[in-house]
Amino acid sequence: MTDNNVKPNEKARGNSATYFIRNSTTSWLVLIILLVGGISSYLGLGRLEDPPFTIKEAMVITNYSGANALQVEEEVTAPLEDSIQSLPYIKHVKSVSKAGISQIHIVVKPTYQAEELPQIWDELRRKINDEKHNLPPGVDPPIVVDDFGDVYGVLLAITGENFSYEELNDYANYLKREFAVMKGVSKVNITGEQEERVFIDIAREKMTNLGIPLSRVYDLLDTQNIIQDAGHIRLGSEYIRINPTGEFTSVQELGNLLVSGAGSEKLIYLKDIASISEGVAEVPTHLLKYKSEKTLHIGVSFNKGVNVVKVGELMREELKRLDNNRPLGIDIHTLYDQPAEVDASSTGFVLNLLASVIIVIAVLLLFMGVRAGLIIGAILLLTIFGTFIMMDILSIELHRISLGALIIALGMLVDNALVVTEGIMVGLKRGLSRTRAAYEIVKQTQWPLLGATVIAITAFAPIGLSPDSTGEFVGSLFYVLLISLLLSWITAITLTPFLCHLLFNKEEKSDGNDSDSDPYKGALYTVYGAILKFLLVNRALTMLSMVGLLMVSIYGFGFVKQSFFPPSNTPIFFVDIWMPEGTDIHAVEDQAKKLENYFTQRDEVEYTSATIGRGEQRFMLTYAPEKDYPAYAQVMIRTEERDQIPGLIKEAMAWTSTELPNAFVKFKRLQVGPGTDAKIEARFSGPDQAVLRGLAEQAEAIFLADPDTDSVRNNWRQRVKVVRPVFNEDNARRAGISKQDLDDFMHLSFSGKKIGVYRDGTNLKDIIMRPPAEERLDIDSLMELQIWSPVFSRYIPIEQVVQSFEVRYEDPIIDRRDRKRTITIYADPSFETEFTADSLLKRLRPKLEAIPLPSGYSLSWGGEFETAGEAQESLFSSLPLGYLIMFILTILLFNELRSALVIWACVPLALIGVSAGMLLLNAEFGFMALLGLLSLSGMIVKNGIVLVDQIKILSDEHHSFDAIYHASMSRLRPVTMAALTTILGMLPLLTDAFFSAMAVVIAFGLGFATVLTLGVVPVMYSITHKITPPRS
Repeated sequence: MTDNNVKPNEKARGNSATYFIRNSTTSWLVLIILLVGGISSYLGLGRLEDPPFTIKEAMVITNYSGANALQVEEEVTAPLEDSIQSLPYIKHVKSVSKAGISQIHIVVKPTYQAEELPQIWDELRRKINDEKHNLPPGVDPPIVVDDFGDVYGVLLAITGENFSYEELNDYANYLKREFAVMKGVSKVNITGEQEERVFIDIAREKMTNLGIPLSRVYDLLDTQNIIQDAGHIRLGSEYIRINPTGEFTSVQELGNLLVSGAGSEKLIYLKDIASISEGVAEVPTHLLKYKSEKTLHIGVSFNKGVNVVKVGELMREELKRLDNNRPLGIDIHTLYDQPAEVDASSTGFVLNLLASVIIVIAVLLLFMGVRAGLIIGAILLLTIFGTFIMMDILSIELHRISLGALIIALGMLVDNALVVTEGIMVGLKRGLSRTRAAYEIVKQTQWPLLGATVIAITAFAPIGLSPDSTGEFVGSLFYVLLISLLLSWITAITLTPFLCHLLFNKEEKSDGNDSDSDPYKGALYTVYGAILKFLLVNRALTMLSMVGLLMVSIYGFGFVKQSFFPPSNTPIFFVDIWMPEGTDIHAVEDQAKKLENYFTQRDEVEYTSATIGRGEQRFMLTYAPEKDYPAYAQVMIRTEERDQIPGLIKEAMAWTSTELPNAFVKFKRLQVGPGTDAKIEARFSGPDQAVLRGLAEQAEAIFLADPDTDSVRNNWRQRVKVVRPVFNEDNARRAGISKQDLDDFMHLSFSGKKIGVYRDGTNLKDIIMRPPAEERLDIDSLMELQIWSPVFSRYIPIEQVVQSFEVRYEDPIIDRRDRKRTITIYADPSFETEFTADSLLKRLRPKLEAIPLPSGYSLSWGGEFETAGEAQESLFSSLPLGYLIMFILTILLFNELRSALVIWACVPLALIGVSAGMLLLNAEFGFMALLGLLSLSGMIVKNGIVLVDQIKILSDEHHSFDAIYHASMSRLRPVTMAALTTILGMLPLLTDAFFSAMAVVIAFGLGFATVLTLGVVPVMYSITHKITPPRS
């Protein structure tokens, strides 16, 4: 395609614009590659709800049966912590020491990447293995759990009213085997399984009367029910294995065990004195309920990088296929379906993106004309398609962050193309040919536009370079913006001139008439020109007004609510139930059942699910499951709509206060982004347990006295009762009874004792000997118990070896943080208050810090204060370097300091618009709003560069004042259009919980920044360069 208006000497000149105009085949090829490749990449991109995120944590679990919390802490937790803390990778070591178990929680420094974790966990295991030899006798080998962060995105509940746990477990394992071999599935996990056992109930009186020692039953089961090598027989050329019978093949065979002693006149079998049955553990460690019905849960996690929506479709098809093998009466319920959630959220985001694109193109068509609007709209779409291609190459999935980044970038993506298109239109009106106009505008603006684009990208760099968990969570925001903005510059200087040459008619040039050749005629330019002249003439008044508005905005920003991350859009919330420490797990189960029944009667509730004894599987990245606590339960409630949750919580809070009076109840929403145990956390550290509890009581009193706080508690919980037999060592020695004999006897008399293993196919079931239920529950008969004496060969009263049974109180839980005993007091803002955690902390912090601390004790703050502080510290650690680079680039673009100062002086003034927007919409300023504020600075600087560069260019042709005036007029439409498209593109994000605050910051901040660019930048330029307006 040629242009008849190109002069011969112009054809020798060339840049990217003329190359793509003259080589139309290349241009069409690039356009088709972007279009087809973009669509193909979009369809093949992995889809997730949240971005991939590595939880850099592990657990070391060590059982120490029989030890109390203090013994566990001193003999197991402390030495293991000392060994772990020596690793250079460790950020924090937190531990919980409870009776019989040590749980050490290791947090790795955020600077280490996901691919380095396997090596770190290997070194951790070596440290633990080296230290375990120094642990006391009776301690089980420590277990390192490094899959702490696995996310089981599909969570299914298996129920069957008339089915046993064993039958439910058989079906769950069948599904597990089928799911595990599916393409895209990484792991399948079953929770809620109950330990299957064989119980031998023997009345104490029978054992005493018959004089049969318990050790005889142990020995008989141990020697009879055993599998071991019996050797081989050589028979000619054959070598035949000997396999004797004898091990139990059915539970009934246990009853045929002969327990009478050798030489006894009467043969006594076990079935004569005992009741033998199969069942599950009497005191479970974990129970699951679905609408108050017993259940097992199956969690399915996905391979990295897969399209979970497609894998979810395959799973649903697989479930339909397997439904023929489902026993009648067993039902499968979906608790959480990440593929469906991802499909809905990504579809919603894509619709938001599409809506934003339509809004942007509509604005361009309205204000730029049909052809110009179509050109810029086409370039916008091609840039987005190109971004999809690069995302596919770099394995960046589609999720809320990457799609949100595209919406945020929309206005900036059209900025470069808009400047080039506007320049070509102006050139045509001034009589230039299409090729000449494209050549001139690209030559004039390509490097300033590149510099401005790089500066805008650098504004987002602290997000991508932030090494902490929050930075990792939102890091893809930076990379998507980096890709899309660079592509927008490339397409602006290549495909944009080509499309302009294609769609703009050469007849659109001016015929030389002055009025037609004036590109800045019209009401908008007339009004703006008058305002600009007024501002330039009244420079002092203009600057004083800006300073005054800035001071007012700083003051007003103090009234903006502060937060960290908002609640999720998913219509799920949780109710945590904490019964007094020491409560039986079945009593906790009853309380959870009452709460479930309350919610299931509500029309707006789709389902409820309860987990008792510990938290649920990690079904969402931001869900943090609670550790093992028998007195704990959590009920998950899903409603039909997200907006129904606040009202439902308010009513349920009133109900629980009267119906669950002995329970501590906490309501909490599902969070987006990293969360904490509570929004406000105060930590007291020191050596003495009693002193720490005293400090905690004072802090709790302060929290409880504030009407806006809720869910006040501490992590050491209540002290618990302990029954302590006082051992008479002299009498016991004469009777041949040791301390271990007494421990075993007490264990058997009330909890039951493991005396062997029964093999049932692939299942190994513990054989538990115990008294009947009525005897186990009779605490009044303690001193009437009979214990076997090997010296006297008969049972003797227990009072001969136990002086008394004392009841004492002890700490059931001892928490430590970085090897110091630490008690943490939790609090949250109440659901009805308007105050955020930040504003409450500002009010309460001075009161807690006024508590006198003894020597050796300290107070530190956790919760959102710590998490947000770490995220901001990490973000700001790279911020100075990023801003320094941006400032240096600005200086290099103009080769002078004054112009750079003019542009950067406008950045803090954007706070005027931000404060007004946050207060007007009652928005909370959180981490995402902070990111919006940082990105806003890049947008302001970019617009300022384009304007100042035009002033510099026109200064060679006009008087300095005229240059300022004409440059501002020439940039009115590009700057206004870029701002307007960005602001309107933010509208779909205002309803999104995660991005709404950022959208408010960018929309209102950029709206005022446009006024700054078009009004204040010319004024400040004239001041710094000592340009005065002519007297006329």
